[in-house]
Amino acid sequence: MPAPRPAAEAGEARRPRSPRLLALLGALAVLGVIVLVALGNWQVARRAWKLDLIARVDARVHAAPVPPPGPAEWPQVSAARDEYRHVRATGHYLPDSNTLVQASTALGAGYWVLTPLQTERRFTVLVNRGFVPGDREEATGRVGGTPAGALTVTGLLRPSEPGGGFLRSNAPAEGRWYSRDVAAIATARGLGEVAPYFIDAEAGPDPRAFPIGGLTVISFPNNHLVYALTWYALALMLAGTTFYAVREEWRARRSRGS
Repeated sequence: MPAPRPAAEAGEARRPRSPRLLALLGALAVLGVIVLVALGNWQVARRAWKLDLIARVDARVHAAPVPPPGPAEWPQVSAARDEYRHVRATGHYLPDSNTLVQASTALGAGYWVLTPLQTERRFTVLVNRGFVPGDREEATGRVGGTPAGALTVTGLLRPSEPGGGFLRSNAPAEGRWYSRDVAAIATARGLGEVAPYFIDAEAGPDPRAFPIGGLTVISFPNNHLVYALTWYALALMLAGTTFYAVREEWRARRSRGS
């Protein structure tokens, strides 16, 4: 039985690939590297945008409170410009107009308590007074009565949440709410025209008193650097693999020609 040929000798005997196939594979490799680098650049740009967003939101949250936008400003209100703006409104709550919106928080499952505030500037805005735990009956009992008289609410401006929650639509006729849909709540409660946003109230002086305010979650996942490095690493791997294949093809052609 003849002895097997060494691997190096077998490699030298390999026939070179056709120029047309090499051109096609080379074009695909170059295109792949370009696409991967472009994806990495896109993630770098996204990271810069996210860092700027975080800085802007942080500045809004920690700024001195300002009056919430009035009716003349409502058409210009947007999440990009106004979300998490630190605001302060003075007025009185409308009695017997609490709306419970299902919530899941770090304190467990329960409800947000939204109450309309008639401001001294003569417009109405919904205020998320805070969280109450338990099922609907327990939560209703823990809310207690609506505070009476003039008061001042300080908190963060939040845009309306129309439509409902994940896989759940609001059911106004049944009094079941899964999102803080300002317009729908105003219609169901007969409030007329209200501000197109609500206010997440800050925590009160007694952190154990219901509703519990100050539970606004401000989180902006920022994994763009990891994604960018991943795309760049893949581009480098593809370029390295292509270089290795070209070198082996060149060696094969040189060996065959000698």
